[in-house]
Amino acid sequence: MEGRPITLTLGSSNSSAASDGNQPILKVVGRSSLQGQVTVGGAKNAALVVMAGALLCPEECRIRNVPSLVDVARMGQVLSALGVKLERDGDAIAINARDINQSQAPYELVSQLRASFFVIGPLLARLGIAKVPLPGGCAIGARPVDLHVQGLRAMGAHVHIDHGIVHAYLTGSDRRLKGAKIYLDYPSVGATETLMMAATLADGETIIDNAAQEPEVVDLANFCRAMGAKIKGAGTKKLVISGVDRLHSADYSIIPDRIEAGTFLLAAAITRSELSVASIIPDHLTAVIAKLRKTGVKIVPEENNTVRVIPGPQSLATDIETLPYPGFPTDMQAPFMSLLTLSEGNSLLTETVFENRLHHVAELIRMGADIRMKGNTAVIRGVAFLSGAPVKATDLRAGAALAIAALAAEGESTIEGLQHIDRGYDRLDVKLKQLGANIERIDPQGETEPTPACKDESILLK
Repeated sequence: MEGRPITLTLGSSNSSAASDGNQPILKVVGRSSLQGQVTVGGAKNAALVVMAGALLCPEECRIRNVPSLVDVARMGQVLSALGVKLERDGDAIAINARDINQSQAPYELVSQLRASFFVIGPLLARLGIAKVPLPGGCAIGARPVDLHVQGLRAMGAHVHIDHGIVHAYLTGSDRRLKGAKIYLDYPSVGATETLMMAATLADGETIIDNAAQEPEVVDLANFCRAMGAKIKGAGTKKLVISGVDRLHSADYSIIPDRIEAGTFLLAAAITRSELSVASIIPDHLTAVIAKLRKTGVKIVPEENNTVRVIPGPQSLATDIETLPYPGFPTDMQAPFMSLLTLSEGNSLLTETVFENRLHHVAELIRMGADIRMKGNTAVIRGVAFLSGAPVKATDLRAGAALAIAALAAEGESTIEGLQHIDRGYDRLDVKLKQLGANIERIDPQGETEPTPACKDESILLK
């Protein structure tokens, strides 16, 4: 393959740092109509776990439709630290894990990216030993790894946590995981993916009951199958994995990002704009589309995985409760709340997946939203308009919510905390500007700053 080594340089690791005047901001002047067509990139949450899954294969794998994101760069650094060779060519990454020379992932990288914990399953399956620090990521609530640990123990691994590092190892002459029957107390996406990857090389059959059904889980299963894994039931509550001795090279393309797609659907709805969204799988957004239709928005399927958004004359209130897939996704909760602040009537939005994912409420109130909190439920009374204001993104999806709100607000808004948005959206401001939004990324000196394909990660092709 033609390609060049990836050099990855990251910015600050402290995603919850106080406001820094040296960091860029988004300046958004609201009330502009959007028009045209936007193309959705590859799914962040699928790309990250598929990159980790490439550790299972002792040959080179080529992963296509990989978005240029900070989180992708961090996962690349984690793999590089383990001895994996990576080359990027456009939206494709070649990953060669033939010569893994480390069983311990570095703390300074894993602490910045929760998804990097996924390497524990493939490392254990390939090497018989893995040492991975407890993960970091957005501060949106507790996301323990106990289900991962219990599942690995059921498959014969010895696992203990010492000074914040999860130590897992296998004993016996073959140093191989054993097939097992595993029931997950909660349909955790991370645990399902970790245990599925580990089971692909296990001795015997592994059954995972109450498995997560998210499209990203199915994408990982399809990638593993492309490498020769034997997996049945992906997308259902019961996964059956028959272990094989070895996996082989694969060329695989990541699914479109359903959360990015939903974000653009909401951007069209809140600005009362007719817009086409391409590279979208509507079946992955069934719950989101159903709720949009309840607010009065028409979603019309077109050819080639494209939908057209046609807002109604007035956005109407609706109630939402986040749930594991196929329920309403927690990642769409914050962006959808922005639309509900301008919807006629009262809405109830309840977050059940993460207990600490409503920090954006205070920022929306700063813009004039009428929101009252009762535990993890937001009571939203639609207002006639939002007003531009200086606001700060507290996590990835909160950042998207504020950008959407700013598009519809009267006057100018400035958004800090772009490091969160850059983690999960590939050039969000550029795509919105191409649709007609009055949006600019500004450096500390007040000059317009062009957004690179991936701002703080600096994927430099040499």
